Amino acid sequence: MPPRRPTPGSQPEPATYDSLDGQVALVTGANRGIGAEIARRLAESGATVYAGTRSVRNEVPENCEAVPLDVTQEGDVEAAVNRIGEEAGRLDVLVNNAGVGSFDDPLHEEQTPTVDRTFAVNLRGPTLLSKYALPPLLERPGGRIVNVSSGMGAITEGQSGGAAAYRVSKTGLNGLTAYLHGEYAQQGLLANAACPGWVDTRMGGGDAPRDVTEGAETPLLLARLRPDTVGGAFWRDGSPIEW
Repeated sequence: MPPRRPTPGSQPEPATYDSLDGQVALVTGANRGIGAEIARRLAESGATVYAGTRSVRNEVPENCEAVPLDVTQEGDVEAAVNRIGEEAGRLDVLVNNAGVGSFDDPLHEEQTPTVDRTFAVNLRGPTLLSKYALPPLLERPGGRIVNVSSGMGAITEGQSGGAAAYRVSKTGLNGLTAYLHGEYAQQGLLANAACPGWVDTRMGGGDAPRDVTEGAETPLLLARLRPDTVGGAFWRDGSPIEW
C-alpha cells in the first residue's frame, strides 16, 4: 500500500522512528541555521548524517560528516550521493534545506541574477538532489525526501509583498514534492514539504519570532516517518496545511 496523502486540517499522528540507528541522512545547507539544527538532531537520534556545505572551511555539527555540496553544481550533487553510497552503502533520508532569498523587490524591480540564483538554489538544486538520491532511497521502503519550503510559496495564501523569485521557487518546490509523491509513492517513497515558519537565521533576520529549534521541528518529524505512513503533503507545526 502506498503512503497516504493526509487531508489538510486533519490532525494525524504519523508513526515515527524513536531511533534512527543504522540509517543514513543527507542534509543540504547544514553548516548553519535550520539545516545545522536538523543535522545535529538527526545525528543525536542515531543516524549517520552527511552535512552538505558549500565550503570545506565551514564547520558542521558535531558527529556529522561534512560533504562539499554546492547544490547549484551537478558534479557536487552526484559526487556527494556517490560518496555516501561508497562509505555508508545506503541512504534513507534526504533533507533539501539549502535556500536563498531576497525579500524586498516585486518582480519588475528584481535583478535577473537574483532570479537566476534563487531558482538555481531553491528549485533546481532540490530537483537534482532528488534525481541522484532516488535510486538509493528506493532500495528499501520508507525512504524520505523532506523539502524545506515556505508558506510564501503556497498558492492558497496571498502572494503580494515582493520576494517574487523566492515565492515562485518555493511554489515550484511544493510542486516537486507533489510530483515525487505521485511518481514514487507506490515504490515506498515518502516525499513531504515543510514550512518552518519565520525563523531567526541569517536569511530570516533577527526580528523573526522563532529560533532554529522551533524551525527544525516539522522537518525533523517528516525525516523520522516510518514506512507506509504519510506523503505528498505540505506541513506546518506538525500538521498538513493547504498549499
